[in-house]
Amino acid sequence: MTTHRPEGLFDVFAEPTEAPAPTSTVPASLPALGFVGWLRWAWRQLTSMRVALLLLMLLAVAAVPGTVWPQRAQDAARVATYIAEHPTAGPWLDRLGFFDVYSSVWFSAIYILLFVSLVGCILPRTKVHLAGVRGRPPRAPRRFARFPAQGSGSVEASPERAAQDAVGVLRAGWRWLPFVPTYRVDARDEGGGTWSVSAERGYLRETGNLLFHLALVGLLISVATGQMLHYRGQAIVVQGRGFANAQVDYDTFEQGTAFSPESLVPFTLRLDEFESRFDPVTLQSRDFTAHVTLTNPGEDPVAETIKVNHPLTAGGAKVYLQGNGYAPELTVRDASGQVAFSGPTPFLPQDEVYTSRGVVKVPDVSGDQEQIGLVGYLLPTVDVRETAFGPAYASVHPQPDDPALVLAVWRGNLGLDTGVPQNVYELDESRMTQLMDADDSPVTLVVRPGETVDLPDGMGTLTFDGLPRYVALDLRHDPALPFVLVFALLAFAGLATSLFAPRRRLWLRFAPGTGGQDPRTVVTAAGLARGDDVGLQPELDRVLAQLATRTDDRPPVAPRGPTSGEGTP
Repeated sequence: MTTHRPEGLFDVFAEPTEAPAPTSTVPASLPALGFVGWLRWAWRQLTSMRVALLLLMLLAVAAVPGTVWPQRAQDAARVATYIAEHPTAGPWLDRLGFFDVYSSVWFSAIYILLFVSLVGCILPRTKVHLAGVRGRPPRAPRRFARFPAQGSGSVEASPERAAQDAVGVLRAGWRWLPFVPTYRVDARDEGGGTWSVSAERGYLRETGNLLFHLALVGLLISVATGQMLHYRGQAIVVQGRGFANAQVDYDTFEQGTAFSPESLVPFTLRLDEFESRFDPVTLQSRDFTAHVTLTNPGEDPVAETIKVNHPLTAGGAKVYLQGNGYAPELTVRDASGQVAFSGPTPFLPQDEVYTSRGVVKVPDVSGDQEQIGLVGYLLPTVDVRETAFGPAYASVHPQPDDPALVLAVWRGNLGLDTGVPQNVYELDESRMTQLMDADDSPVTLVVRPGETVDLPDGMGTLTFDGLPRYVALDLRHDPALPFVLVFALLAFAGLATSLFAPRRRLWLRFAPGTGGQDPRTVVTAAGLARGDDVGLQPELDRVLAQLATRTDDRPPVAPRGPTSGEGTP
């Protein structure tokens, strides 16, 4: 007699009762995958969930250099300065695309691979999910003793009527959503007067998971579309003046790869007045309001306002109030009396009292006169204090109660014809010489509105004509933003559903009783959940409690819709 030994098991403590089968001496060899086999293996790896998560993390890491190094699309001058200051690392970083991260080959490759991975992961799972939703719940097992949730009882109705009642109870909707069934239910006649009911819910969990991944794909497409079609521009507008929505009118302009300048709506915007309000004690800003006149093509001018966090919509774009300050109106005449410079010059605020720094570059001087540069500060409300080193000037209030310009004078070559872009708020001093007094202290000009002062060494005159305000406007247009919001909300809803929707299966068996003139139907039930589910047993008890109130004299509960195959999981 031989002892049965399951295949694959070997008891190391038992002596073999039979001679071992002869083994072949020919070494086993695996078949070669071939080119098609390797392609299938690579596709399975790419479309696996772990690779999709790895690519998602890799994309986040790849975006970090875009926040560390300056980007050419946002600030080309800063990139040029960085490369000049780092002659060894700068050119290599430029070759590797670290100054154009989001349009680089390696970032785009990660982006495309993530997109393909998500699509390849979603499509087969969607097919399997749809087949499961359209199928029938599994038949009731023969024995219920091995399930974690169990119950039993009896009802006065016949087995068939009790099964119909169970179908109605299980398919009844939520109290707040009564028309949506909770379970997919299937009733079967098992013969001999016994009926069984199978109920299943929780496919909504996988639906939420698929919705989350589909929303991620939508987010990827939306962000990519926005990067290609968006544009963003900044412009400084002085009070009483305006600008047209044309690319040449912006101080800085950033655009997507597929953006066309012809798509800009040619509206105009004029700054009529700017109001600012400050706390009288702390001098903290309380409100900024720009009163503008908007003129859309073919329409009459309309008065509008722009506030912080309350942008103006114009030409399909949002116009934000990004900053404000003062733009002194200056006139500079050269040594021959010719007007070499005239107009407003924006000064940048440096503190809460609007001490503003600015640079006036005067390249258009006549004859052989050297070019002029003026660097200094605008003080909206000047306060002069005498010190051991001379008068000290400071601003004590942000409102222009007693404004004054305090400027240093330079002369030489401004370097505007070198071909290297310059910051309009910085003076290239490499070819310039600062003018000094007889005691070797820098020449300082103090000018108030309406005053004219002579420049040293007969270089000309400077007139402070007025002090208008200016605003810095930021115009942004991204057609994908509404889609980004929608897909983000769908991703959140899908993730919440996949985390909190319970996956449950309930089985009930109705068998005829065996004693008495009025035998009762014996009900046995069991439940199974995927993972830990503390609500499984209470759910089974609720169904049994509702069935216990049914009798053969009452009409059965009418199930909503078909009893199998359809319904919300």
